[in-house]
Amino acid sequence: MAVELNKAVADFQAQATSGVEVRLSELKGKQVVLYFYPKDSTPGCTTEGQGFRDQYPAFQAANTVVFGVSRDGLKSHENFKCKQEFPFELISDKDETVCQLFDVIKLKKLYGKEYMGVDRSTFLIDANGVLRQEWRGVKVPGHVDAVLAAAQALNKG
Repeated sequence: MAVELNKAVADFQAQATSGVEVRLSELKGKQVVLYFYPKDSTPGCTTEGQGFRDQYPAFQAANTVVFGVSRDGLKSHENFKCKQEFPFELISDKDETVCQLFDVIKLKKLYGKEYMGVDRSTFLIDANGVLRQEWRGVKVPGHVDAVLAAAQALNKG
């Protein structure tokens, strides 16, 4: 069953960069930003990741951890993370478990071809594991600032 606003998010675990196993239940006490993006090292995804990178100290100050999520493998993620100097981990969701939980796989069109792909989306989960805000069909410019403002407001309670 997909996530719903103001409801607890089902626990999940997933492999991430740096050999990290991300488990939502182990992040209690911290706010969590999960941003789903289509593909490593593509222009929009790079710009979005750089935005989260550049604002990362402000997210940390707001008691918020950030994870990028895509269907790319760990090797691709490690290269992307290293090249862009991301201070946060990237979750590899090759089997789409996390993507399905957050309902971000959508029918997309590119050059007249239809395919199932990741709809750029971001989710803010509070320190108790409850989904507090979601952004779907994200446009990159200004997005990270909006997420940060929501995380800061939520952290102030």
